Amino acid sequence: MHKLGEVILAEIQFANFPEIKTRPAVVLFEEYGNIVVAGITSNIKMDGISLTKKEGVIKESVIKLNYIFTISEKMIKKVLFSLSNEKKKIIINEFIKKLSEY
Repeated sequence: MHKLGEVILAEIQFANFPEIKTRPAVVLFEEYGNIVVAGITSNIKMDGISLTKKEGVIKESVIKLNYIFTISEKMIKKVLFSLSNEKKKIIINEFIKKLSEY
């Protein structure tokens, strides 16, 4: 079972592209075999939650809470690392902020 804060490498299909790409993502939660993840980008000019090399990424990156996907276990290639409890709290708080905007 995957938990909040796991950074994974997964096959993801973006809504505006027909092909499937292998991309990093962070697990938000898993329920009934569905794994909800947020995409990660190395485009640090984009808005989101920063990830540093010190935290485990190869290249400075950003967690994009506006790129949310539901994937299955078979789409996960591997778990790369887990985020700190402090970073998990930031993700939760930012996600709640996003949801409360609507």
